[in-house]
Amino acid sequence: MSDVREEALKSKAWPFEEARRVLKRYAKGAPEKGYVLFETGYGPSGLPHIGTFGEVARTTMIKKAFETISDIPTKLICFSDDLDGMRKVPGNVPNADSLHEHLQKPLTSVPDPFGTHESFGHHNNAMLRRFLDTFGFEYEFYSAKEFYESGQFDEVLKRAVDKYDDVMAIMLKSLREERRQTYSIFLPIHPETGRVLYVPMKKVCAETYTVTFDDEDGKEWTLPVTGGNVKLQWKPDFGARWAALEVDFEMYGKDHSTNTPIYDGICRVLGHRAPEHFTYELFLDANGQKISKTSGNGISIVEWLTYASTESLAYFMYQKPKTAKRMHFDVIPKAVDEYHQQLRAYHTQDLKAQLNNPVWHIHGGDVPQSDMVVPFSMLLNLASASSAEDKATMWGFINKYAPDATPESNPAMDQAAGFAVAYFNDFVKPAKVFRLPTDQERAALTDLADALKSPEAALAAIARKNELAGNDDPLPEADFADEEFLQSVVFAIGKIHGFEPLRAWFSAIYEVLLGASQGPRFGGFIALYGVEGTIALIEKALAGELA
Repeated sequence: MSDVREEALKSKAWPFEEARRVLKRYAKGAPEKGYVLFETGYGPSGLPHIGTFGEVARTTMIKKAFETISDIPTKLICFSDDLDGMRKVPGNVPNADSLHEHLQKPLTSVPDPFGTHESFGHHNNAMLRRFLDTFGFEYEFYSAKEFYESGQFDEVLKRAVDKYDDVMAIMLKSLREERRQTYSIFLPIHPETGRVLYVPMKKVCAETYTVTFDDEDGKEWTLPVTGGNVKLQWKPDFGARWAALEVDFEMYGKDHSTNTPIYDGICRVLGHRAPEHFTYELFLDANGQKISKTSGNGISIVEWLTYASTESLAYFMYQKPKTAKRMHFDVIPKAVDEYHQQLRAYHTQDLKAQLNNPVWHIHGGDVPQSDMVVPFSMLLNLASASSAEDKATMWGFINKYAPDATPESNPAMDQAAGFAVAYFNDFVKPAKVFRLPTDQERAALTDLADALKSPEAALAAIARKNELAGNDDPLPEADFADEEFLQSVVFAIGKIHGFEPLRAWFSAIYEVLLGASQGPRFGGFIALYGVEGTIALIEKALAGELA
């Protein structure tokens, strides 16, 4: 057994814990189908949103973890329920009014409001697949329309007829009395209108595998359950799909968790062992509301990728999947910087720590080096101070701090510089509020500018701070290219001017110079922005040109 496998079998990282649960299913050997099947489901009633990425990314992490601890082949299926009837018109699509007449039709029978595909369902499926392909996910795509109409689902649908009473018994327990009177697990698709009908069954025939019902106008119809003439209600469909595909693992949001016994029970009635599950907490918008693909609240896939890398999004998804996450734009800078912190740490860690590091799971064990020589949060402050309009301007400052860095040798840094300009202009700049300094702050900022004008003045400030503290610590070597030395100067000025607590001094710096309530480690900012630029920035603030 390799060292990696041996350590992975003990790792407390949640993807390995889930992978070990799946492996226990086949302690006696590989499944008859020859592979372990992971599945994610997708309801294409609206445009793909960021929660879709989270589900596929997390499932992929578990799949990769499983491949590390087992030699059993794996497969990931992304299943689109595109035969579902359109219950309401999404609010975030063009030409929305034209869709109202198609309510209750399968999404693959609704015209595409974007005018690019044969149906709305096909459009959203294409969006999903393009998205999954962009991230390099390895998956097979299944369409419910094709699954039902091709006959792949026929055997399980026939079994659902044979076991109709048993499946209905599971469902009826979960329904209110008035709903029980008209409920059926089967939803016929009207042969003339094409609408998905929610009507009671007059007869379910196990001899012919047909259902008989009256439509809304009272006309009686008899349809075979096979060949795409009938679909299952969504809860029975969940369990039946597990049985038909012999699914071994599926994760879903907390809003599905109360239905788990229903899904499992139906899967077992239809002849297959229920899969392992993982229930994750929901994604919330800035107001704490659940993100919905139909309402379009929260951050979209496109929006996150406008301001940050795909890897930062994967990092955000890895963190605490059983904790509700607020997905708004303020989380992006933190996710970017923490991702690169973990990248840098990874290559210094032992194997145990590496397997617990999020970046191992984001990159499937093939972890790159970070080339981010400047944190993303610092880039945002740099964009603020310099009013940068493009990443070329940003690189002028980056190269003062890291002369050997280039866009070619530091592609992530180059990408982040462009992201920082976009993020600053769209989110930081509109919210900036500068203020004038108080008398105490004005005196301190004046002394800070003076201390930055010569090494002798800087050392004198540090010496004065030591004197006030009653110690005789040796003075450091004066080096205006060293962010630690610059931080010591800033620290000394705050102490000399009696800021208590000292963070009040740093808050003043951020509010007066950067128009923000918090900011970077200021010594690092000076090293990046330049000593002369920082002096000029302070002088502008003191002259009232910023507020």
